Amino acid sequence: MADLTDSIESPGARSNRSRVAVVSLGGTIASTGDDASLPGVTPQLSGDDLVASAPVLREICDIETIEFRKVPSGDLTLSDMVELARAIERLFADGVDGVVVTQGTDTMEETSFALDLLVNDSRPVVVTGAMRNPTTLGADGLANLVASVRVAASAGARHLGTLVVFNDEVHAARFVRKTHTSSTATFHSPNCGPLGWIIEDRVRIVARVSPLAPLDSVLDGEMPAVALLTMSLGDDARLLARVKEVGYAGVVIEGFGGGHVRAANVSMIEQLVSSMPVVLASRTGRGELLESTYGFAGSERDVLSRGVVSAGSLDGRKARVLLSLILATTAQPADVASRFERVVASMWSVASESEH
Repeated sequence: MADLTDSIESPGARSNRSRVAVVSLGGTIASTGDDASLPGVTPQLSGDDLVASAPVLREICDIETIEFRKVPSGDLTLSDMVELARAIERLFADGVDGVVVTQGTDTMEETSFALDLLVNDSRPVVVTGAMRNPTTLGADGLANLVASVRVAASAGARHLGTLVVFNDEVHAARFVRKTHTSSTATFHSPNCGPLGWIIEDRVRIVARVSPLAPLDSVLDGEMPAVALLTMSLGDDARLLARVKEVGYAGVVIEGFGGGHVRAANVSMIEQLVSSMPVVLASRTGRGELLESTYGFAGSERDVLSRGVVSAGSLDGRKARVLLSLILATTAQPADVASRFERVVASMWSVASESEH
């Protein structure tokens, strides 16, 4: 197992076999109850342990493992993702054909999207994990790992950005969501469905998207804090009024339906726009934000006219990831808005023939 700070040795006489790196971060896929001092299961298995449990992986491609973290995914941060993205780019520079990241599922829709924004390479980055830990009947982690390695080793998975492979389905990180607390079929892409699947050890990619618009280089260190607030019935938005006071650099508001808020909250939102970027998403988690349908006070037309940026088809969690990473590259309001809008516009771009 290679440490991230080590250079990975290039094989001498290489065959035409693909070379895939498995980067382990912990999570349910790596959790066991072997430690008698701890109740329940905790992340304990290494990437080597996972790969050793699935000998078929060595038949698929040349495998190497890297230990990055060993934590529940809720303990990961955007700063971790910046560090991980740079480690992945070093692996690609060393000649790896694909990368598989194993981690917990709780934040996978956010971490995979962050990697989609941060890794600038045509080769596949695949994120996977498990819903059932290795000590339970029907544990799904190794099946997900094998499927993910097949996708990472597949030339057909190139030029698609970061992918989430789970339950034999291939999802674009930009669209995927965790939709169930415990089902092995928890990951879905509500707006478009999966890009493909794995059947009888074959990778089938049936839909393609272009890579997202690239971000400028994100610096190391703490990421700018972005608040995520969801509107609810009768909400007086008192938390929104304190966003700047408690040190946030931006805010994402999940509005009702197509992008609506209470009329009583509009003036507060407009005041906030004068001091920080404000992004409007929908709390529904599916569909695109409206732009010009309704005209009442607090409608999407009204809110967006106040300088609020539309999240488009991004849900609030992904919009928060994007806004925080952009704020790590610029604090100029016009630049933040234009860069955010550029990524949103690239969400649905279709891959050209040269990207196949």
